[in-house]
Amino acid sequence: MPSRPAGKRRYLATSPFNAAREAAQAKIVPIPVGARVSHERHGMGRVVALDGTEAVIVDFGGGQHLRVALDSPRLEVL
Repeated sequence: MPSRPAGKRRYLATSPFNAAREAAQAKIVPIPVGARVSHERHGMGRVVALDGTEAVIVDFGGGQHLRVALDSPRLEVL
């Protein structure tokens, strides 16, 4: 069975899923270092570093630093 060639996925221009895909990419807003955030599981924290354009490193106290994706529904900027 021939394998699929590697490369970028192509999407149909008329696909009804394009709007959801574009909205997901557009809603990623960078959070500045030092901003206070709240996480559903880990509680209150402060952004201590950026991890590229897709995630932040958050200090939740007690030496607990965690990487959290910016598009995570559990993360809220205060």
